[in-house]
Amino acid sequence: MSIELGKFNVLEVVKEVDFGVYLDGGEEGELLLPTRYVPEECNIGDFLNVFLYLDNEERLIATTLTPLVQVGEFACLEVSWVNQFGAFLNWGLMKDLFVPFREQKMKMLVGKKYVIHAHIDEDSYRIVASAKVDKYLSKELPAYQPNDEVSILIWQKTDLGFKAIVENKFSGLLYDSEIFQHLQTGMQLKAFVKQVREDGKIDLMLQKPGFEKIDDFSDKLLSYIKENGGSIQLNDKSPAEDIYDTFQVSKKTFKKAVGDLYKKRLIVIEANGIRLAKD
Repeated sequence: MSIELGKFNVLEVVKEVDFGVYLDGGEEGELLLPTRYVPEECNIGDFLNVFLYLDNEERLIATTLTPLVQVGEFACLEVSWVNQFGAFLNWGLMKDLFVPFREQKMKMLVGKKYVIHAHIDEDSYRIVASAKVDKYLSKELPAYQPNDEVSILIWQKTDLGFKAIVENKFSGLLYDSEIFQHLQTGMQLKAFVKQVREDGKIDLMLQKPGFEKIDDFSDKLLSYIKENGGSIQLNDKSPAEDIYDTFQVSKKTFKKAVGDLYKKRLIVIEANGIRLAKD
């Protein structure tokens, strides 16, 4: 049996001691799960799902805590402290996650958050992180189809919009012209594939096409105005974020619906909002 460092492993309890239990680590021998992490009513022969990492003395050790990132994954983590060798990130475990200076795009600062990739350092066999995430993104051509739903991690702001990491594997981009809500580095959310470009990068959108049918939303908007006393404090000049927070649609869709209702003489557009037209 082989174990995976930096990931969860299901291991058998083989020995009980005063300071915890030992698990069968196969070729690595018996691995300690300290008392603080041992579940109640744990017995020899039980199988536990544990995360394996190296403690402060570089010994292989188990925990039932769930780290904020596992080996092979990307995450946005906060710097806890720095020294002459690099930065140390809080990843939810007793021992912080090390980022050598050579793996930092810029000098990391205490209290700041950075998107990183966790991996095993081939020379030291330690779990380390790198802020140079580009080199860990897949070079494969994604097999996604337009409108496929994906999980993304907002990576960084660019002149075109926001770069995102798609499904812990691929590079994606959300264009500014199609963003209608507040975004910031480290946010995790659902998105939809717009297209896969020839270079393998993915154009993304936050709302699935076809969801924003103008006729349907016009009806929804009219009902909302009626249910809120006949007026709302939003109009076609309102910030896109305010519109999205209220209706979960883009400003473009909102403006089309407002125009549709206005042409039908069902609403009156005022400086500070919209009200129902009088019969």
